[in-house]
Amino acid sequence: MSHSFDPNRRFLLGAAAFAAAATQFGTTASAYAQGSAGPGAGGATKPIASLPAIKHIKAGVLEVGYADIGPSDGPVVLLLHGWPYDIYSYADVAQILERRGYRVLIPFLRGYGSTRFLSRKTARNGQQSALAADMIAFLDALKIEKVVLGGFDWGARTVNIMAALWPERCKAMVSVSGYLIGSQAANSNPLPPEAELAWWYQFYFATERGKQGYERNTHDFNKLIWKLASPKWKFEDDTFDLTATAFDNPDHVAITIDNYRWRLGLVRGEKKFDAYEAKLAKSPKIGIPTITMEGDANGAPHPDPAAYAKMFTGKYEHRNVTGGIGHNLPQEAPQAFAQAIIDVDKFGLD
Repeated sequence: MSHSFDPNRRFLLGAAAFAAAATQFGTTASAYAQGSAGPGAGGATKPIASLPAIKHIKAGVLEVGYADIGPSDGPVVLLLHGWPYDIYSYADVAQILERRGYRVLIPFLRGYGSTRFLSRKTARNGQQSALAADMIAFLDALKIEKVVLGGFDWGARTVNIMAALWPERCKAMVSVSGYLIGSQAANSNPLPPEAELAWWYQFYFATERGKQGYERNTHDFNKLIWKLASPKWKFEDDTFDLTATAFDNPDHVAITIDNYRWRLGLVRGEKKFDAYEAKLAKSPKIGIPTITMEGDANGAPHPDPAAYAKMFTGKYEHRNVTGGIGHNLPQEAPQAFAQAIIDVDKFGLD
């Protein structure tokens, strides 16, 4: 799940804190209705578009499986999924962007789909900077210098980190639920009981029982997360099953468990990422043009956008998406997400 389900939100201590933050920090917010979904209706129940045959490329420690949609000479958009989701979160978004002349790249993150480690000896590391380094290596392998970024959940955190550490590679960004960069030190601080309860699965994953339980029940566990995170999204079983094949990756459980244990400081991470993590622990501000988004029915705890608006120092806008839209915003509200990509790409031209 996203940062909204993890202690990286160290500054979120309840409604009073949100209200105080909203008073302190100004933000521009707009409301966007998604398609024909009426209030409480939930978003798109299944992808309309399909994805092309998956391509593969060696990049860093991985062979990355990815969808490549649109003209090869079009402006490039990199879209990153989260947990427990996959590249189909962006199938309809990609179709919309393709029609506007964009080249859309949607890779499987490490531990998902057809992405594989090149060596058995490589640590199955799920820490935040490792995922971002993967994506820089992916762009290097494709010889792509600069992209528009989009992400939600793990993907939003990853594009945030790319924008913070490699701004020269990032033209603009759309980030669902805002600023998600965290640190182990920040995560060591306990939160109020109700906030801790929302992150129940992180504590489950911290145990051997949780690791075994997730391994045995990956499909049902992740389907439950979908329902909790998007309570008004009436997705069809076929829609979930299409994504669930990505969880058959032989490293999926290891990466998932390591990701959440790393956040809680239960595993160290790799030394080669220490310098990156030191920078991220300082909560670096992001200077590229950014649109943040939030669904009106996100079942994951999330702050008022004012709580993170100050973290974006370039041209910035926040958009609330109405119509019963939950945590998997790109798949539930593809038109709204695609429009945000198109609009943020124009920010530098205004």
